[in-house]
Amino acid sequence: MNQYPLSRRSDIGNKIRVSFEFFPPKNDEMEARLWDTVTRLEPLKPQFVSVTYGAGGTTRERTARTVKRILQESTLTPAAHMTCVDATREEVDQVIAEFAAMGVKRFVALRGDPKEGVGAAYQPHPGGYANGAELVGALKAQGDFDISVSAYPEKHPESPDFATDFDMLKRKVDKGATRAVTQFFFDNDLYERYVERARKAGIYIPIVPGVLPIHSFAQVANFSARCGAHVPYWLAERFEGLDRDPQTHALVAAAVAVEQVLDLVERGVSDFHFYTMNRADLVVAVCHMIGIRPQPAVQGSAAA
Repeated sequence: MNQYPLSRRSDIGNKIRVSFEFFPPKNDEMEARLWDTVTRLEPLKPQFVSVTYGAGGTTRERTARTVKRILQESTLTPAAHMTCVDATREEVDQVIAEFAAMGVKRFVALRGDPKEGVGAAYQPHPGGYANGAELVGALKAQGDFDISVSAYPEKHPESPDFATDFDMLKRKVDKGATRAVTQFFFDNDLYERYVERARKAGIYIPIVPGVLPIHSFAQVANFSARCGAHVPYWLAERFEGLDRDPQTHALVAAAVAVEQVLDLVERGVSDFHFYTMNRADLVVAVCHMIGIRPQPAVQGSAAA
């Protein structure tokens, strides 16, 4: 028997797969930061990288440009986000066809949030797809795509109960979803209980934990309150007093993220999806700790 915990074994990186999420940049400065992040994360050989897509297609052109550049200028496999907010079926189908023509074979299918933001009432477009399950069906109608969908360890904020959540997830699976990626969470027990409930509900696709490294605790706490993600008291205590100490904040954030991921590894998790916020440092640190390292370039021998 190996005397070390799984998280300390040298072969752990061979058992784990990761994927990363980016968002399309709004200006030249943000684009430079994104491509610095892409350059740093590419050698980690992620399973795929996803690029977000705004409600009603508000980032459609920027998302398409980002996906196209990833395809043309990197070895990464992009997954394009798709939503059905504020769009007709014909408009959504056209966007799917455009991405497919570009060479995209992976998608992340999300109903999407209203333009007014998280917490606003959702109203399906009268001529559009009503929900994520219908969107998955629309994708499958156009091609045999790899399709990721969303899952909520703490329940979707608009759902009356978990049964409603699992019913929707089951409908997505029946339409052809490949995997579910969770909203970020900070209590691993919540994720483990969610997966157990999903299996009991007859849902057997992989449920990949979504991990959010904390670049700004104040921003994460604010967003968590709006989207229904619980921030444990111990987590708030760890960042207490660090608002004006970015260096210590970054060290604590890296420790928190590594601790969460290693605990999930000990629980048998082998796939992780990182919400990078277009920043590489914390993601690189976590991947390093779980044994995922940049692959050294093969050096050719000089001619005699």
